[in-house]
Amino acid sequence: MTHLHPAIERVTARIIEKSRDSRRRYLDLINREAEKGLNRATMSCGNFAHGFAAAGDDKAAIRGGSAMNIGIVSAYNDMLSAHAPYARYPEQIKLFAREVGATAQVAGGVPAMCDGVTQGQQGMELSLLSRDVIAMATTIGLSHAMFEGALLLGICDKIVPGLLIGALRFGHLPMILVPAGPMPSGLANKEKQRVRQLYAEGKASRAELLEAEAASYHGAGTCTFMAPPTATR
Repeated sequence: MTHLHPAIERVTARIIEKSRDSRRRYLDLINREAEKGLNRATMSCGNFAHGFAAAGDDKAAIRGGSAMNIGIVSAYNDMLSAHAPYARYPEQIKLFAREVGATAQVAGGVPAMCDGVTQGQQGMELSLLSRDVIAMATTIGLSHAMFEGALLLGICDKIVPGLLIGALRFGHLPMILVPAGPMPSGLANKEKQRVRQLYAEGKASRAELLEAEAASYHGAGTCTFMAPPTATR
């Protein structure tokens, strides 16, 4: 049996005690939502019709209400390697959902920013704030009462917590976080560090430095800023 370090155990106990009331209120909310919360069956006809108006091939199934409808919240953009793979995920998810008698709709998109790009730039000041924006955007996307479950498409250290914080408002729904996978192996960290050191000493050109960095950050997937470049798919 594994035992916590005494200091960690004391901190954990304090957190449990301090959060007891707020946790109880949260669980009460989730129980109420699960029992009689907003859902497709309780929506007015006008609201419901608006919710499936653009559903295409899934329109009849969503309207009928017998199939599980999955809300998709995506952090896709094609500027960041970690999030570029999500481009076709909604289309594929809809196809796979139909195969098992379910449906899916994109509930909303959330921003995704990268410290690896903004580091040392003014944009870095928005990094932590972006987590709260993502949480709010996730909550907004899932607030339409159209879904019996959700898939959260996102990765990296601000996006995942933001998605989770927002999704927990709908903790009565089953949800899955879907990472897009790591970037394939690139230039080893030691070699990248060697070139950086040479550049700092004036022994390598900017072109040589950029070549090394581009060999490290070189394709789609979670970048080597978050994972060792020796990681493979």
